[in-house]
Amino acid sequence: MKHNLASRLAVALLLTVTAYFTSEAQTAQRQPTPNDTLKSPEILADGRVVLRIYAPKATEVSVSGDWIPQGLGTGGRLTKDESGVWSITVGPLPADLYNYALTVDGVRTLDPKNAMIKQGVTSIDNMFYLPGAQAAFEEQKAVPHGEIRKVWYKSSTMNEERRLHVYFPPGYESGKGRYPVFYLLHGGGDEDSGWSTIGRAGFIIDNLIAAGKAKPMIVVMPNGSLPRPPVVPGAPPDPAATTAFQDRFTSELLRDVVPFIEKTYRVLAGSRNRAIAGLSMGGGQTLRVVATNPDKFAYVAVWSMGVNPQTTADFEKRNAAFLENGAKINEQVRLFEVTCGEKDTLAFAGSKNLDEILKRRSINHTAIVSPGGHTWINWRRYLNDYAPKLFR
Repeated sequence: MKHNLASRLAVALLLTVTAYFTSEAQTAQRQPTPNDTLKSPEILADGRVVLRIYAPKATEVSVSGDWIPQGLGTGGRLTKDESGVWSITVGPLPADLYNYALTVDGVRTLDPKNAMIKQGVTSIDNMFYLPGAQAAFEEQKAVPHGEIRKVWYKSSTMNEERRLHVYFPPGYESGKGRYPVFYLLHGGGDEDSGWSTIGRAGFIIDNLIAAGKAKPMIVVMPNGSLPRPPVVPGAPPDPAATTAFQDRFTSELLRDVVPFIEKTYRVLAGSRNRAIAGLSMGGGQTLRVVATNPDKFAYVAVWSMGVNPQTTADFEKRNAAFLENGAKINEQVRLFEVTCGEKDTLAFAGSKNLDEILKRRSINHTAIVSPGGHTWINWRRYLNDYAPKLFR
């Protein structure tokens, strides 16, 4: 009897506690909001894109995106509806991959409904992909795919472990052959993941190799974001500081990265089997590498970067050995391209100036002016155009 009574009391207590917490949970249950079913971004059939964010207490929301400097559309303020949802419709946009960032009451904010992000060293952006024929070169197609690995190495320049991304072409693991190497540099604010995420380098090279347009190659994407002195907004460029920064990367690349790659993987050594290209900050690093070590890379491309007209004399003085030996440089460097967008307000004047400097010194090169501005929209296309010319 005592046992049965104890059991009944225990059951009654359990039911009471369960009922209490169930009641409390029901009372505390969150009320639904428009955010529960919100969709952002929403790709419309005509190429327009709707961006939305639920921020009922915000007073101002705006968006910036890389389609704007490319001249493909506008951004700016979003409009708030009665439910607290802010929205804007951009485009129609051509098929491509785009990045954007929201600003809510002055604070840069990720789109919480979009898990597709671009990582950087100073900020994180969202991305969206708009499929179509114009983006076919960078699509994930049903072709043999290479492999991109995150690799750590010891940097004697920085006295620390550093990371880089390496693309291996299809068949590398199962074969025994050796491959030429393309060193591909990102721009300021990014790091070594840039070219393999928003740059879509893996898919671009996959598609070129599958189509027989590019030779199989290893692509090394190092982290060029090294410590540098702070830049004072509005202050004139400091050539000495810029050169020191670029020389630090040159040391990192030639003392640490290239020897590590050539010791660790099946690569073809020698300048004829090495290419280097970089965008923006990486373009400046590329230029410094070739100016100080023209015998190391036979294929060179400087994208969206050049020589500031105000610093021409300093550039020519610091790189006199390179500029005064045009005939020798032309023997060592088989392909030298300088490419920039006509709407690139950051780099067009410098790119044009670099072209003129190289012409005056009779250094063989090709200057290319593309549409658009200082964006990944251009840089992916530059890669797609440049890679087929390598190692021929």
